[in-house]
Amino acid sequence: MKKYISIFILLFVEFSFAQQLPQFSQYMLNEMAVNPAMAGKDDFSEVRSINRHQWVGITDAPRTYMLTLQGPIKNKNMGLGMNLFTDVVGPTRRTGLNFSYAYHLKLNKETNLSMAVTAGILQWGIDGNKISLHDEGDQQLYTNYQTTMVPDFGAGIYYYKKKVYYFGLSVPQLYNAPIKLYEGAYKNSRLVTQFNISGGYMFKLNDDFSVEPSFLFKYERPAPAKIDIGARAIYKNQVWLGATYRSRTAVSAMLGYMFDDYLSIGYAYDISTGKIKKYAAGTHEILLGIKFSKKQSSTWNK
Repeated sequence: MKKYISIFILLFVEFSFAQQLPQFSQYMLNEMAVNPAMAGKDDFSEVRSINRHQWVGITDAPRTYMLTLQGPIKNKNMGLGMNLFTDVVGPTRRTGLNFSYAYHLKLNKETNLSMAVTAGILQWGIDGNKISLHDEGDQQLYTNYQTTMVPDFGAGIYYYKKKVYYFGLSVPQLYNAPIKLYEGAYKNSRLVTQFNISGGYMFKLNDDFSVEPSFLFKYERPAPAKIDIGARAIYKNQVWLGATYRSRTAVSAMLGYMFDDYLSIGYAYDISTGKIKKYAAGTHEILLGIKFSKKQSSTWNK
């Protein structure tokens, strides 16, 4: 199985026939990972991290780590953000770091439109010692750990009413930079532009309960389009239960807890619905978040 996965990942890097960017089941809880234009939309700053271990039971299965930071620039209608991630799949590793700037335009008393640009770098690497090739003569191409770095640019727009609804479009990897991991690399080995369309709405049922349906549509050529559809039931803005469906690949169950309106923890478990379910036990995903605001700092002082 290890050999087959390694060969599959090698083909993925060479031809970019699959999704290049990390995916998460708890996308609605870390919008910064999806759309840079949400940076600074609230009156507090926030740090969030996600640790995702996919397809437990399969050797060299994907593991993803992401850290996001975002917050407003006081009295400037602006926001700043940062994304840092590492995606490890078999012999390959992708590490990305980008910074975002967002400008928030107030359309009326309740709705806003944010526009953002993002720029950074991506590092791609292959550990040749973990690859088994069919032809012995090709081994010279993969005898050690090889890396390459490429620039990364993106943009996003985000229409929202605070604590009620949002709708956004983001386009990461606007520049299709070539990925030259070794001399003579296939000419189509390059970054692929991805289109993300996301949205959500918070329905307040009463003073205690609310429901938040959401969706995330992803497309990058030539991979087939994917859509995630999810919903959370929230009790007193503190405890939530939810589920998501990812087209053709998985369903997920989620639960989470918010402590004192500043510290959050979420967990999701994916059950594969595709052919991989014969070999994998499932996927674990843990999210941690911390808010930073004047309200919270006064609480800490006390």
